[in-house]
Formats: sequence, structure tokens, C-alpha cells
Amino acid sequence: MSTVTTSSLVFYDNGIATNSPMRVGLFGIGLDVYWPQFDGLESRLTGYLEQVAGKLARSHAQVVNLGLIDTPEKAMQAGHRFRRADIDILVIYVTTYALSATVLPVVQRANVPVLLLNLAPEAAIDYARFNQLNDRTRMTGEWLAYCSACPVPEIANVFRRAGIPFHQITGMLHNDPDCWQEIDEWIEAAHVKNVMAHNCLGLMGNYYSGMLDIYSDPTLQLITFGGQIKILEVDELSALREAVSAPEIQERVALFYDQFEVQSDCSRAELERAACTSVALDQLVERHGLGSLAYYHKGSGNVSNADTMSSIILGTSLLTGRGIPVAGEYEIKNAQAMKIMDSFGVGGSFTEYYAMDFTDNVVLMGHDGPGHVQIAQGQTKVKPLQVYHGKVGAGLSVEMSVQTGPVTLLSVVEDGRGKLFLLMAEGESVAGPILEIGNTNSRYRFSVGARQFVNNWNSHGPAHHCAVGVGHIASKLKKLGSLLQIETIQVC
Repeated sequence: MSTVTTSSLVFYDNGIATNSPMRVGLFGIGLDVYWPQFDGLESRLTGYLEQVAGKLARSHAQVVNLGLIDTPEKAMQAGHRFRRADIDILVIYVTTYALSATVLPVVQRANVPVLLLNLAPEAAIDYARFNQLNDRTRMTGEWLAYCSACPVPEIANVFRRAGIPFHQITGMLHNDPDCWQEIDEWIEAAHVKNVMAHNCLGLMGNYYSGMLDIYSDPTLQLITFGGQIKILEVDELSALREAVSAPEIQERVALFYDQFEVQSDCSRAELERAACTSVALDQLVERHGLGSLAYYHKGSGNVSNADTMSSIILGTSLLTGRGIPVAGEYEIKNAQAMKIMDSFGVGGSFTEYYAMDFTDNVVLMGHDGPGHVQIAQGQTKVKPLQVYHGKVGAGLSVEMSVQTGPVTLLSVVEDGRGKLFLLMAEGESVAGPILEIGNTNSRYRFSVGARQFVNNWNSHGPAHHCAVGVGHIASKLKKLGSLLQIETIQVC
């Protein structure tokens, strides 16, 4: 049998239409000689498989279910069908004993990450009822319906010998929330991997001169995550600004007042300047199909470009808030980290260390430039700055703290040996005084303490930027790293 569960053939990732939804390949395994021997066993196991398919269904994913595969010949055909379906992850539901020869051809041909589900239909066999069946054929058929654990060592042996990595989940089909949370995390990680593989990252401008830690190899990003990178000119954004109409500017100013807490000392002229750039940014994103952006440009010696780049923060914050994360200082690695966090649905705000508060045992973290307004504690404030510290120009900026509660920090790190790895930490955003300087700013507490956290984090050589999101999602990030076949390190 073959079914496809999906809400639509056209998906929307962060407002951008895409015809590349994540596809979950699913099949169950059994042994064809059992079906004529044990009445009702095949239909019973097929029913279990349909229940798994229903649990795997997502609004952002297709489930391609090829039913029970019970012979090596069917396995070969299934491998071709999964390959044509362009699946992202292959879920194998072990329903009963099956030959490893019914599994290997599928996995080899599909050539995608494998999730092996060893799920019993119930917590235990009803031994008393079983032993009262008084029919050894019926008893054997009943036993085989609970026999999901039996072929897993055989399959694992073949996978290991074939050099096929796989991820095994053992549990129950029903009433096992821990098991299904783990499965959900694998599917979610596969979704994020798919998002990254189809994301278009725009690079506009140039590096901040001298920040050696943020210099990165764009080709390595594409090798690791997939996707596209488009090199953009600030001049294009400046040209788009010149065509923005007065009504568009006024409409965007109204949006600023709706989305932000605009302070009384923000001049109308600065709001309109920022609105013009914001509208142009949206047009740039739409023109190039961008899903994320890293930018920096000194804007010195060109009046138009200087005007553009000194009025960009409100527009980039709005983009970040609607799922198109923007990283300042041309921090390519952190634009990727922010996109990963946002694709997991937890935000992903541009941040770095500010200072340490040894009295309260917290680390002060934030950044100038864009903030993720969807994870702010309260409404994000807009304030005028007379100078952008370390940068050219003046204009409006955003001030926000990340919601209090659990948070996860993520850094995409280049290791110097031609590899990327994910560095992460779980902590807590806590209430307390912040520096009210018109930048994003939060107080973070970690289980190992501020001092040890900083030492642990820095020991792995990350760049000074990272992405912060709400909730604890290190387990999901580790699964993403496993699917990408890159190292993951959690410091706390």
C-alpha cells in the first residue's frame, strides 16, 4: 500500500513559498510466510503501522507510507520508490520478526538517515489470557504480534557491517510519552535539516575589519548545511529605498508603533528613514528569496549607503521576528545558528557577552542591531542613539530582553580543520536590572555558575556571537547534529 499524509503540496517556510517540504519515508517489516499461517496477523500489524503513520504526520511534512515490506523483492522496489519520493528521513517500524534482507536494500537505495522503531503494541503480554488460548497456532500468532524486539539485533548487525548509521528507539506504541517525545524530536530535527538544506542566505556588505573570529568559509557552510548563498550589494538596497513611496513609509511607521514601544524621543524623521529602509529590505528579501541574512557595511564615503545602513535595525528586527533572521557584523555562522533556532520555533536572537555580574552570578548578554521581537519580555522598545558604538552613523535601535525562563544558546563553530560543530548551553533568562542603552540585553543564569560557564564555553573556541532561543532544546540540537553528521558539544 502507499499513502501520503500532507496538508498541501505547497509549503510556506517563513513566508516564502517552497515546493520542498520535508518528507518522512515509513515502512513496516514482516515476513510473508507468516500471513497464511496466522490468520489476522498481517492486518493487525498493518493497523499498527497506520497508527505510527498518524503519529508521524505534521502540517509541515509529508509521510510517505509504503506499508509492510515482507520480502527482499519488495524491499528493492521500496528503495526505488523512496528514492523517487525524495525522502529526508526513513522510519522503519519493526512490527514482528523480519529478515534483514527485507531492510538492507531499502536503506541502501534511499540513502537517508534511518530511524529504527522497536515499539511494542502494549506494555506487556496478557500472560493469563495468552496461556488460556488453548491453540498453539493462535498462541504463536499472538506472540508474533509482540515480537518487535526480535529482529532488531539482526538489523543492527547488518547496518553496522554495512557502515549505515541508524538511530534506535525502543518503547511502546501507546502510553509512552518519553518514547514519542524522542521520536518527535527526531522528526523535528529532520525538518530543520530540510529547512537549512533549502534556505537561501544573503550576504550583504563585508566583514567588520579585524574580527578574525567571525571570518568564515561560505563553501563550508553549504557543504555542511546545504542551501544557497547569495552575495548582495548594499547599493541594491539603497536603490530600492529610492523607489519606496510616501504611503508605504507611513504604513510602515504605523507598523512600528504596532510592533514596538516607540519612545517619545524618537523623531518622526528617523522613524520615516527606518521605515523606508524596512520596506526596501522586505523587497530585497522577496526579490532574492532570502530565508536569512548576514550584513555589515561601514557606509563611509557614500551618502546613500550610509543612510541605508544607519537606518536598518528596525527593519532587520521585523524580519528576524517573522522567521527571516538577520545577523549583524556579517556573522555568517551566527546567521546559520539563528536560522536553526528559529526553525525549531524557539526564536534565535543575535547575542554576545556584555559583562558578568558576580554578585548575582549571571552573565549579561545582548547585542546592538536586530533582536528577535517574538521572544522579547514585553514589547521591544525603540530608542534613538547618537552614535552606533564602534560603527559609523546614528539612528534608531531596539532594546529588549529575552523572555524570562529556560533558554538555549547555540553557536555554529568552525574548528580550523575544515569542519563545523554545534556548541550549545542550556540556562535561564532571569529578571533583574539591565543596561538601558538601546541594545538587546538579558541576564542569564547557568547551572554551573557564570564563571564556569564562561570558561567552559570559551574553551571550545567559538566566535564571540551566538544565537539565543527560548526553552531547553539541546536534545533536539544534538539530533540535528547527528543527522548532519557533525559534532555537537553541550557545556551545561
